[in-house]
Amino acid sequence: MRDLSLRHGSLMLLRVCQREAIVVSSAEAAREIYKGNEAAFLARLNGPGIDELSRHGQGIVFAPYGDHWRLLRRILMMELLSARRVKAFRRIREEEAARLVSSLQVQATSDGRLVVNIDERLEEFVTDSVVRAIFGDRLPDRAVFLRMVRQGVDLSSIFDLRDLFPSSWLVRLVRRGGGGKAERHRQEVFNVMDSILKSHEEMRAARDGDDEQDMVQVLLRIQKDANTGVSLTDGDIRALLIDVFGAALDTTATTLQWAMAELMANPRVMRCVQSEVDCALAGQATVQEAALKSMQYLRAVIKETLRLHPPATIFPRVCLGDSKILGYDVPRGMIVLTNTWAISRDPKYWDEPDKFMPERFQGEGVADLRGMDFEFTPFGVGRRICPGIDFAYAELEIALASLLYHFNWELPPGVEPGEVDMTEEFGVTARRKVNLFVRPIIRVPL
Repeated sequence: MRDLSLRHGSLMLLRVCQREAIVVSSAEAAREIYKGNEAAFLARLNGPGIDELSRHGQGIVFAPYGDHWRLLRRILMMELLSARRVKAFRRIREEEAARLVSSLQVQATSDGRLVVNIDERLEEFVTDSVVRAIFGDRLPDRAVFLRMVRQGVDLSSIFDLRDLFPSSWLVRLVRRGGGGKAERHRQEVFNVMDSILKSHEEMRAARDGDDEQDMVQVLLRIQKDANTGVSLTDGDIRALLIDVFGAALDTTATTLQWAMAELMANPRVMRCVQSEVDCALAGQATVQEAALKSMQYLRAVIKETLRLHPPATIFPRVCLGDSKILGYDVPRGMIVLTNTWAISRDPKYWDEPDKFMPERFQGEGVADLRGMDFEFTPFGVGRRICPGIDFAYAELEIALASLLYHFNWELPPGVEPGEVDMTEEFGVTARRKVNLFVRPIIRVPL
């Protein structure tokens, strides 16, 4: 779509089968939509497949804008993902980062020539960290739950023929004969979630304690407290928790994987960020979050990774009422796709846009990632901006700092930095298509 926009302009009408969509590929147009006229573009684009997967917008990711969506977002912002709550999860992050380092250290010691699938290890780190924040403990069968959540993310990325041919009786007929995959998956996930929640309540009752240490406890307290004035169903709780986990897995883990790939492909940046980490930690045995505050270049590395590989490549919205973008009429019901991937690589806003250059995020006047600068919106923008920015950023910082402090990293024999595979896989997020294999060399033993 970026190539098409270069030919036809930053505001482009795209026709695909029976559907029409306006593709937005400039920060100016995005600013007009999300700052000047956001109320008209708050509806998210959900096709029939998404409706089946989310039970018609249950949860917050696919929920229609309205009172219930505002309630769920308030719970996320004020309770589950508040600055206070994110800070309370610090011990979990530090323990899981140390656990990741320890397991890699064992492998590096046992065989100095060993290469590891670092993408897989980072996904496991994020899974365990987020699961502990949600449920208070690791899951006994992480692989099964991870597979189901990943499948859900993949299902939400697939084009449904009903999206492209909404009036086709033949598509509806074929769907009735062989459809239902999304419904079956949703029920499978909900059954597993029900089992986890039941075990959680039993353990909490056995502890006979009121301390809130995880997200499930917070939601159950809100649900049972009549004084809150909040009506929260079991389905709401399940859907919210699945949304939190799915978003963390498909944004935080993916960003960590891209960051390591970019560092392996850019040895100069790797040396600079390792030097900063060494100075900040000054011989400490492990990485503590208190030391991360001074790591400005590490933050720049993360931001540059988010620029080149934004968690959400496209923001899909539906116009709620007749509107205008840059003087052009936009009718009610029109699909509007904001191509944040293209905007974040536009040479109009970025020097050498395809180059990994963290220095562009150092100094005064750099772009902010919280939706204030429309050329850089990796977590979204406006009222639908991702509520978990602080949660994700805390995970990104401690994981990267730990890997860079405790290890040097080498590519497999015969692979040069310029040969690191940077192919993206199509989906809700631009995941890496090929896993990154690297060799850890211990530099600061745990």
